Amino acid sequence: MDSSTKAELKSKIKKMITSLQNEIIALEELTKPISPENSLGRITRMDAINNKSVAEASLRNRKRKLGKMHVALVKVDEDSFGICQRCKKNINPQRLLLMPESERCVNCAATNQ
Repeated sequence: MDSSTKAELKSKIKKMITSLQNEIIALEELTKPISPENSLGRITRMDAINNKSVAEASLRNRKRKLGKMHVALVKVDEDSFGICQRCKKNINPQRLLLMPESERCVNCAATNQ
């Protein structure tokens, strides 16, 4: 992988990290406990609890992805970055631009082994 592609990837990863951090802040606000003192109707309270559960799942996913982005930012300068861990072939740079945390090429990721 050439240096210009690596620089582009670094920039993209940094933007993704910033975006994920902002999303996490917003989701943390949505996952605060629902006070029982609120004068919500029973159905409305159930909806609020359901929405909180969905936000919690989304928050876990964003935090997991943020961790992977931090790892990708460190690894982008390594020679092994962009090489499939399974078949040892180069990962398509377009895939890395969309998913910088990818450790497998499309074919190996599809087989999921």
